[in-house]
Amino acid sequence: MNEPAVDNLVEQVESKYSLVIAVAKRAREIVDGSPSLVENKSPKSVTVALKEIDANKLNYHKK
Repeated sequence: MNEPAVDNLVEQVESKYSLVIAVAKRAREIVDGSPSLVENKSPKSVTVALKEIDANKLNYHKK
């Protein structure tokens, strides 16, 4: 995974752990049929979720 850079993504959430949880939840939503929030050529749901976070299309809320 070269793009988006993990360092840039971690700046948008609290930690790498939070990033993994947010990406996993969003990837599951995409697999279940949720439309992508960004233009993407990749068929992989994890890549789409990472690009959505990088584009600030998702809001992360700590519980």
